[in-house]
Amino acid sequence: MSSTFVALSVALGIGLLVGAERERRKGSSPDRSAAGIRTFAIASIMGAVGMLIGDVELLALVVFMTGCAAMIAYRANHKEDPGLTTEFALVLTSMLGGMAVKNALLAAGVGVLLALLLVARNAIHHFVKTLLTAQDLEDTLIFSATALIVMPLVPDQFMGPFHALNPRNLVMLVVVVMAISAAGYVGTRWLGPRHGLPLAGFAAGFVSSTATIHSMGQRSVADSSVAAPAVAGAVLSSIATFVQMSVLIGLVQPGLLRLLALPLLAGGAVALFYGLYFLWRARRDDSHEPMEQASGRAFNLRTSVTFALLLGGVMIVSAGLNAWLGDQGLVLGAVVAGLADAHATAASAASLVASGKIQATQAVLPILLGLTANTLTKAVVAYHAAGMAYARKIVPGLATMILAVWAGYWVVAA
Repeated sequence: MSSTFVALSVALGIGLLVGAERERRKGSSPDRSAAGIRTFAIASIMGAVGMLIGDVELLALVVFMTGCAAMIAYRANHKEDPGLTTEFALVLTSMLGGMAVKNALLAAGVGVLLALLLVARNAIHHFVKTLLTAQDLEDTLIFSATALIVMPLVPDQFMGPFHALNPRNLVMLVVVVMAISAAGYVGTRWLGPRHGLPLAGFAAGFVSSTATIHSMGQRSVADSSVAAPAVAGAVLSSIATFVQMSVLIGLVQPGLLRLLALPLLAGGAVALFYGLYFLWRARRDDSHEPMEQASGRAFNLRTSVTFALLLGGVMIVSAGLNAWLGDQGLVLGAVVAGLADAHATAASAASLVASGKIQATQAVLPILLGLTANTLTKAVVAYHAAGMAYARKIVPGLATMILAVWAGYWVVAA
């Protein structure tokens, strides 16, 4: 009885929620739409009752009857309202009422999503007709095909030299780079370059700071007027590296984090202030185009693939040196691994401390060397992405940041 009551309550709630939105739009003229809040509520409850007493067969009959009624209403009003949104929403609401019997939480979520789509009608139409360009649509299709078709089809296993490469991980990296670049593009269109790029860069840094630096460089090449906010976003992304390393080390070995707290805090503070400096420079520039007139592409597929191949080469070199060194040479292994990912070095060293194989003081130097090597990779990526003009702005910040890290280490060691 309890589950039945929940199902009927959710079905009623879905019908009332969607029906309320349709009621506001149908108007009050004699030619108004036939379906309003009561019709939607009844259709949803019909779906739930049909599922309760007759399972899928009766639910199918209820949905069929609802569809027939919707088509009859459409034929009567299609000259005044040629759209099919209300009719399709009515049929879907009936189906959601039936779904509430089997999975009330999922049905409620889809019902809310349906209501949001209906409420956002004007905003969606404005975006598609005014802001979305043919190039944006092409980029969306390329991204969707890569993420939803190519990535699931490639092998998910390590292969190649030293078994260092996982094709799916490389394709995933391409998708990540495209997504970060697209986030910067959307942020620029939405908030303008001065605010959108720094915010997108900071957020994207929690996915991959190196990829963010590369994507922001590509953005600055595409439009030189956004160079300052692009640099701000690139440098601010490095803050995420320190935050993630701190969280990762703290979860694995809290004692080790206490030794690294000052170096990581010093490096993060420098990255923050350097990024805020370029953010201040961007705010002084009033020459940026408004959102509707922004141009360019969301991402460049060729450069995204090149970046993934570049890091793939670093992984091969790292795996080769590790195979040659074996379990010896912790410091050199940390440097090589840090070229690809500073977090991997930190996690590995923290795990060794947690297992008692090394002391916490022995893990500090490899972690900082891995972070330094990763910073070197970022500098190379910055030059590869946008040339010397972009690198001249990024590298001083990266160098100052890593110097602050080592200064903090020297203070702790002293």
